[in-house]
Amino acid sequence: MRIVLVGPPGAGKGTQAAYLAKNLAIPHISTGDLFRANISQGTDLGKKAKAFMDAGELVPDEVTIGMARDRMNQPDAIGGFLLDGFPRNVSQAEALDEALKEDGVTLDAVLDLEVPEEEVVKRIAGRRICRNDSSHVFHVSYSAPKQEGVCDVCGGELYQRDDDSEATVRKRLEVYHTQTEPIIDYYKAQDLVVTIPALGKVEEVTERAMAALQGGE
Repeated sequence: MRIVLVGPPGAGKGTQAAYLAKNLAIPHISTGDLFRANISQGTDLGKKAKAFMDAGELVPDEVTIGMARDRMNQPDAIGGFLLDGFPRNVSQAEALDEALKEDGVTLDAVLDLEVPEEEVVKRIAGRRICRNDSSHVFHVSYSAPKQEGVCDVCGGELYQRDDDSEATVRKRLEVYHTQTEPIIDYYKAQDLVVTIPALGKVEEVTERAMAALQGGE
């Protein structure tokens, strides 16, 4: 299956993408991983992306699309893939359609993870990261440390990242509504969108998504 995963920041796209890709036996292709791989490998596209990033500028669509297309054409993705974080806007969605058309394939579904805006703010703004190890993540409401401000695992200081502040989260949501959300209407016109309520346990959301992909509820 060829799937695009969309949803606001904090909807759990990365987590769901990993679960779904495993269940469907297809590669999970995230924009972040594409950038890291191309930059670390020193590809032409990676060098171009790094130049823009170092200058504090957005990487142009054509560079991102080039990376995505290269990845989608690798052997493990021939039978399908799950795109996470791409496309980010309608122009990227149109370019993706064109690239897939040239390769003689089409998307099977666009999964839209639906989360109320205030829940998004609560999820992200409540996140706390360990200064010693960023893989140690807590949440003031959902997975609070035993001692406030102290990592249960290593005793390191817990802090809130600048981009996790409520003000920043709301700005990120504005960008999502303006730039990314329009792709949902774009794909609805192709009858590809499946809306998945993304509240609840991770496993429950995954089950809903799998049932929707299999044509059930």
